[in-house]
Amino acid sequence: MTTPLDAVALTRELLAFETINPPGHEQACAEHLARSLEGAGLSVRLHAFGDRRTNLVATVGGNGDRLPLCFTGHLDTVPLGAAPWRFDPFAGEIAEGRLYGRGSSDMKAGVAAFVVAASSLAERLTGTPGVALVITGGEETGCDGAAALARDDVLGRAGALVVAEPTANAPLAGHKGALWLKAVTRGVTAHGSMPELGVNAVYKAARAVSRLEDFGFNLEPHPHLGKPTLNVGSVHGGLNINSVPDRAEIGIDIRTVPGLDHDRLRHGIAGYLGDDVELEPLVDLGPVWTDPRDPWFESVLNTVAAVTAERTGIRTAAYFTDASVLTPAYDGPPTVILGPGEPTMAHQTDEYCRIDHIEQAVEIYRRLILRWCGLA
Repeated sequence: MTTPLDAVALTRELLAFETINPPGHEQACAEHLARSLEGAGLSVRLHAFGDRRTNLVATVGGNGDRLPLCFTGHLDTVPLGAAPWRFDPFAGEIAEGRLYGRGSSDMKAGVAAFVVAASSLAERLTGTPGVALVITGGEETGCDGAAALARDDVLGRAGALVVAEPTANAPLAGHKGALWLKAVTRGVTAHGSMPELGVNAVYKAARAVSRLEDFGFNLEPHPHLGKPTLNVGSVHGGLNINSVPDRAEIGIDIRTVPGLDHDRLRHGIAGYLGDDVELEPLVDLGPVWTDPRDPWFESVLNTVAAVTAERTGIRTAAYFTDASVLTPAYDGPPTVILGPGEPTMAHQTDEYCRIDHIEQAVEIYRRLILRWCGLA
């Protein structure tokens, strides 16, 4: 298969694969990319982590004197939602300079851009520090694919990390972490006409929710990521209206900043809520932060400004990324979140990515690779 040299065309190919998570089923899409990357001369390994769930790791170059530059992105997308789409979410339709489809911004355009950038330079990277591409599944449900790669110790090493999540090509220095907890309260069921014979788990849950509204983190805000936050996102309890519920469940979404230890926080919340509440972690992803004064990060800022003619201040993301897993797995290299997608279009109906941003991203990534590998 001829390696695609056009990132817009490759994005359209990737959009045609339905990789909605759950269930994900990224395997066919990953295999499609694997054939393209192998055709461009990269060494490719596929790593399964479930039924039709696949990660891809591709490398080129490498000389041992310096670690490679790593790019990462995910292939899974969120569901389409209930609202009707004006554009076919899997057709890659183009209108008024925008490429439409589920995953166009989040984040198949970003994956296509770094695949094309690395493929176009592959022949020149022999004997240089080289490039690694880590393309994952399962990111949308808690970085499952990246966690599998880290757990299986197949990532290798990296000197810096570019996460191609949607930023409209503005470099971001980090993002908050995510700690999602399931809180369960238990009671004793009884007939709804005789509640005195039971113990109502929903009442216990209601008291817990009320307490959570007043929870304080007792932590100074991060200068750029701000304060940690807590949100009760779901409450479920009871099976029918005329029974005393014997179980209730609360979904808690906590977004964290550097300096907030997740284990200590979880135990603190458990003590705060008391013995009536059982806590179980669902997602546990740390925050990511790179000092903007880091020399490589500063070079990224300069590269982006040269391509886009715009210089941004220090920015961060509200969402989490695979960097929560990959940055610590790579022993903490400087990390930038930088991709062509529109941040406000992620997970939206009629999601789109601007064509000019895809083309800009390819050029930015090419220049980052050339500079890292001493070819610029």
